[in-house]
Amino acid sequence: MAESGGWPGERLIAGAQRGDVESISALVSGSHPHVRRFARTLCASPEDAEDAAQEALIILYRKIGTLRATGALASWMFRIVRNECLRRARLALRQPQPAAETRTSPAGEARVSAEGARAVSAEEEVIRRLEADRVAAAVAALPADQRNVLIMRDIQGLSGRTTAGLLGLSVPAMKSRLHRARAAVQRSLESAAWGGDGDD
Repeated sequence: MAESGGWPGERLIAGAQRGDVESISALVSGSHPHVRRFARTLCASPEDAEDAAQEALIILYRKIGTLRATGALASWMFRIVRNECLRRARLALRQPQPAAETRTSPAGEARVSAEGARAVSAEEEVIRRLEADRVAAAVAALPADQRNVLIMRDIQGLSGRTTAGLLGLSVPAMKSRLHRARAAVQRSLESAAWGGDGDD
């Protein structure tokens, strides 16, 4: 059964960890919409998001037995999706850009212009992917209690009351923890930005 927040419950996860085929199938099915939401948040394009989500679900299917704590499913899947998005960003960075043509005819000029536009678009996409990875890395570095509340509120889109209930917190305590998590992510991103501005 799924919890009120939508993720499969611990009993179902435990059954999947024991190798029960029906539990594994239900776990993958129940996790799919949340994994897709993670991927759409972290990946730059819908195509990459779909591919990353599928890869994460394959890993879930094959390696659910390695999950140490049944309550850590969301954090585990978040890290898997983050790593897959980073892998795709690195692959895109290594892809050679097409060389510009030397034709001077109108058709040749139009083709060079189109290829140049595609090259710029590819560079912008890589930048977006790397920005998303920096955010994902900052979230993954949070303490578990802060990471969980941030994922529930800002990525899964759960209400404050639902998030507080799932975590066993009062609404004010949940808000305080969420504020600390957001502030920590912001500090991490600012630190990374300053660290990348060194003199060449």
